[in-house]
Amino acid sequence: MNNLNLIPVLPEIFLAVAICAILLIDLFLSDAKRNITYVLSIIALVVCGGLSLGDFNTGATVYTFNNMFVSDPMSNLLKICSYIAVGLTLVYSRQYGLDREMVNGRLGGEFYILALFSLLGQMVMISANNFLIIYLGLELMSLSLYAMVAMRRDHAISTEAAMKYFILGALASGFLLYGISMLYGATGSLDLTEVARATAAGTVNKPILIFGLVFLVSGLAFKLGVVPFHMWVPDVYQGAPTSVTLLLGGAPKLAAFAITIRLLVEGLPALAIDWQQMLTVLAVLSMAIGNITAIVQTNIKRMLAYSTISQMGFILLGLLSGVVVGADGSTTNGYSAAMFYSITYVLTTLGVFGVIMMLSRAGFEAENIDDFKGLNQRSPWFALVTLMLMFSLAGVPPVVGFYAKLSVLQAVLSTGQIWLAIVAVLFSLIGAYYYLRVVKVMYFDEPLDNAKIVVSKDVSVALSINGVALLALGLVPGPLMTACAAAIVKTLAS
Repeated sequence: MNNLNLIPVLPEIFLAVAICAILLIDLFLSDAKRNITYVLSIIALVVCGGLSLGDFNTGATVYTFNNMFVSDPMSNLLKICSYIAVGLTLVYSRQYGLDREMVNGRLGGEFYILALFSLLGQMVMISANNFLIIYLGLELMSLSLYAMVAMRRDHAISTEAAMKYFILGALASGFLLYGISMLYGATGSLDLTEVARATAAGTVNKPILIFGLVFLVSGLAFKLGVVPFHMWVPDVYQGAPTSVTLLLGGAPKLAAFAITIRLLVEGLPALAIDWQQMLTVLAVLSMAIGNITAIVQTNIKRMLAYSTISQMGFILLGLLSGVVVGADGSTTNGYSAAMFYSITYVLTTLGVFGVIMMLSRAGFEAENIDDFKGLNQRSPWFALVTLMLMFSLAGVPPVVGFYAKLSVLQAVLSTGQIWLAIVAVLFSLIGAYYYLRVVKVMYFDEPLDNAKIVVSKDVSVALSINGVALLALGLVPGPLMTACAAAIVKTLAS
């Protein structure tokens, strides 16, 4: 450990400096030159990607800032995926934002700046090895997202969604802070390594630990959007501008996964039997309520919100199936399966909301399932891309979503919880209905809107790559699965 070593923090330092520079440059730009802010934001993401890729290739785990910050294979892989997610979000959102004066006019380039600020918070969360650093990253991300949800100030539904998100987000942060304070009081440390050591020693008051753990899991459950802390997800997904909904449903899920691993797996391995039971309840309820409620939705953003709840339930299945490092230093594939599922889910979500924004135009929001009617007649290629996206969410082979679900189910079966795997399969079959309903209206219904679909070149290319990537990862899932497994094993072994 070298407290003066800034190398592991270079991506964060660079992004913070880049945000300040882009913000200053944006002040002097007219609306006609606002694309400069967009291009500079993309360049900043590319540079951060290069820095994190270099760290990932080394495969080393490095601690700095008095053990509060860690750069390890898991953090670097998740950061790279976060850059891709935010970059695609900016590409998909540019025309949508222009049509609604979210990236021009009185708001200027605030959308791009706040998106980068939220990413910086996510990067801090992913590499945090201390309770306070986790909370610092969480608040940086959350405050940026609160502002973005309310960005359309003259839009009543967006303002209402922002108020709900802010109030419930503050409540969740309170839960998390209360849990942290209880664990700090019991163990005498904010450092996750020291907390793990203290809990493993068995000298800490167990009831206090469990009490703090309950609040900790509640706060994490809110950030993941799982039942019974899901009440914000449908309203915020539907009410927020679609570009902001994509930003909410994409990269933050990777950060939430990271802090769940940090807090529960690395920080509280001695309490695994307790938090695994909690995650079991949350997972089953999320899959049940998410899938069943999504069936009756007519608004596709609201349907995808309940879909997200059920998908997060699957991620929890992977987390509760993992076995903390044992005497032989080995782990099961539960955590790597959950990580693989998180990454592929985010990639799929990006494409779905990209299609929604592609079908939207000035004065029209393509938010209802009926807006997808006859898409095959209007654009056969993008109908095919949407088909692959829906198949991935439903877990239909050969798209990558099938292998993501399969890997999680294999992890569950490896723990002997056959009943849990059966429940997951049954709810997945229920969930397939509303995904296939979208496919049905695209291919078998007459279009309600015959307006020409106007797609910019960058969006067209990005969406096409997004859809093809899902198919490619489905046909050859090995490299990403191997990368996730290696990252998890190296991280937990450090």
